[in-house]
Amino acid sequence: MSILFISDLHLHESRPQITRAFFHFLHTQATQAEALYILGDFFDAWIGDDDDATLPQLVSAELLALRQQGVAIYFQHGNRDFLLGEGYAAKAGMSLIPESTVIDLYGTATLLLHGDTLCTADKDYQQFRSMVRSSQWQQQILAQPLAARRALAKQLRDKSQSMNSLKAEDIMDVTPDEVVVQMTNANVTRLIHGHTHRPARHTLAINGKISERIVLGDWHNQGWCIKASADGCELISWAIA
Repeated sequence: MSILFISDLHLHESRPQITRAFFHFLHTQATQAEALYILGDFFDAWIGDDDDATLPQLVSAELLALRQQGVAIYFQHGNRDFLLGEGYAAKAGMSLIPESTVIDLYGTATLLLHGDTLCTADKDYQQFRSMVRSSQWQQQILAQPLAARRALAKQLRDKSQSMNSLKAEDIMDVTPDEVVVQMTNANVTRLIHGHTHRPARHTLAINGKISERIVLGDWHNQGWCIKASADGCELISWAIA
């Protein structure tokens, strides 16, 4: 058996090929796993569990079918879908996990993050993150009509793309010192995250121990997952037609 990790699919109605690729993944690779971890930015935007759009309904039905086959599904919030709540999670057969979670992955303590908290050099984003993660801000947003929330989501997506295009490459990546801090605080030798869209395996030494940071890729032209088993971890990709 194996445990699978994915992130950064950015599912959206404008990208039906990604949704099809994800459903194929669920019907093939995922059915052979004991658990699937979704580490954020699963949806390109989430405006609330009461969203009546077609895409969230199709996705929840497919995830629930996988759960009913015996595959446990865990969801960690990203910077695009942090409003996803217990209602939708239950409908999709998912269990929500904290934004910083340590699991025993076949004998190795492994820290799971979306990855945005590692990008401390991006001061503007961290200030924005602090604002939108407050319960007061979220309550105010969720109290607005669906149409207003859809307009806000589009506005935030457009603003994010515009701001990111002006930022230096190193600002958009993780801060190495923050990686060490979070792995040390969690007392782990392995970290799995997404967010940066820079899939890779990085070896580093922390307190004299050889450690590893594995970064998931985004689903654009390729699908990405980490397959973990008793034999170790594989970072796998495949073409999306």
